[in-house]
Amino acid sequence: MDKVISSLKFIFHFSVLFLIVISLFPGSLLGFLLYGDLGRQPDIIDNPFGTAINHFIYYFYISMFGLCLYLRNRNFQKVVYGLFFLSIVLEVLQFIVPNRAFEIYDVFANFAGVLVAYLLVVIYKFLNKP
Repeated sequence: MDKVISSLKFIFHFSVLFLIVISLFPGSLLGFLLYGDLGRQPDIIDNPFGTAINHFIYYFYISMFGLCLYLRNRNFQKVVYGLFFLSIVLEVLQFIVPNRAFEIYDVFANFAGVLVAYLLVVIYKFLNKP
C-alpha cells in the first residue's frame, strides 16, 4: 500500500510541477503541442470566459488529488495553504512573463477550483467523523 501512496504522491507533485511550467511558459505550451501555435490557448469547454473553465478544472483536479492524498496527514493544512497560494501567485506572475496575460477571471477560477475541492473534502471529513 505504501508503494501505491508513494506513486500517487509522485503523480500529484508532478502535476503541480506541470501546472507551474504551463503557467509560466512564455506563450501557450499546450497550444504549441496541440496546434503548433504558441499564441493559441486550447479550450476544454467552449465558454464566454475564455480559458477560465480550464483553470477551474485543473485546479479542482490537483486540489482534490492532493487533499485526498494528505487527508489524514499532518501536512494537510500546508497543502491547503500551498494550493491557495499557488492559485493566486501563478496568475499574478503572468504580469512579468512574456506573451502571457494576467486575467482576473483566471484568478477567480483558480481560487474557486481549490475552494470547491477544499469544501468537498471538509464536508467529507465532517460526515465521516468517528
